Amino acid sequence: QVQLVESGGGLVQAGGSLRLSCAASGRTLGMYAMGWFRQAPGKEREFVAAISWSGWDTDYADSVKDRFTISRDNAKNAVWLQMNSLKPEDTAVYYCAGHRDPYTTSARDSVKYAYWGQGTQVTVSS
Repeated sequence: QVQLVESGGGLVQAGGSLRLSCAASGRTLGMYAMGWFRQAPGKEREFVAAISWSGWDTDYADSVKDRFTISRDNAKNAVWLQMNSLKPEDTAVYYCAGHRDPYTTSARDSVKYAYWGQGTQVTVSS
């Protein structure tokens, strides 16, 4: 059983930065593509970024491209999301997720992810 724990959320002013962390336990994440998703109040969960199991391939939602960077360290069993130039519309609960199948490229569809963290709140004030 994989357990994912996010951290690093908080309150930041527009234009600021935050770095979210996702730590895994119970199983190595090195074989699995990982993703970040977010859900704002009253909205559906949406894709933010994803990284392949090897780390060679990344994918970003258009709304965060060039502002957010996803990275991973398989030796540390961890994934990060560096968020720069934050905007009020980035306010949401951010979730880390692990793909259901090993050795796959990144995916945007949340149904392809079997493992989810509890989420961390990010609030960007204007």
